[in-house]
Amino acid sequence: MNWEPWTGCYPHSEGCNNCYFYGPNAKRYGQNEIIKTDKFDWPIRKKKNGEYNIKGDKILATCFATDFFLPEADLMRKEVWAMIKERQDIDFLILTKRIERFYESLPEDWGDGYDNVNIGCTVENQKAADERLPLFLSYPIKRRFVACAPLLEAIDLSKYIHGIDHVSVGGETSKDARVCDYQWVLDIRKQCQDAGKTFWFKNTGSIFKKDGQIEKVNPFKQTTYAKELDINISDGKPLF
Repeated sequence: MNWEPWTGCYPHSEGCNNCYFYGPNAKRYGQNEIIKTDKFDWPIRKKKNGEYNIKGDKILATCFATDFFLPEADLMRKEVWAMIKERQDIDFLILTKRIERFYESLPEDWGDGYDNVNIGCTVENQKAADERLPLFLSYPIKRRFVACAPLLEAIDLSKYIHGIDHVSVGGETSKDARVCDYQWVLDIRKQCQDAGKTFWFKNTGSIFKKDGQIEKVNPFKQTTYAKELDINISDGKPLF
């Protein structure tokens, strides 16, 4: 399940160039104003009988279509943290490219982290990994994952993977997509395997290189293709 409390975004790094939400060929291109959506309070909405609309024991991907740590969302985020704290029965996945804004984006009672919050740091190349992950690992977070997406080159996570719980990998989805090489994916998978971490190959991207052949993959088939390759590493729990 996905929760988008606000919409709007703008480029932050090389991985944003062909964003499938806000890039030049995307439907939301030019939507740079950060505004609340009609689902802003979705996790705490209740039915007439007083029960929550969203039942517990769910995984809720939060702000995957924007960035949770956008400065323009600072005031709204305070309300969102309160909702996250209220719904201790939901696991919230929070993804960001702006991990440097971690401390100024936290609730006052964060401490060493909320039990029901998984924070993910996106890295698209080695430069992003080397800049963001040392910061990411230095912060008080109980559950953390790394999203190598869009994967633009081979990435060595070996210096950082000890402090990461999970890694996901995905190619770039766009008319102007850059190549995602399957060997890069397998290299990251081996790093996870050697370190005893879970791994999820989320999608191939639009331009996928495998066995020396480059192919265009329909956007609606990229997730299925990745799943059929059967390289995920699970600990028995759902892979996000």
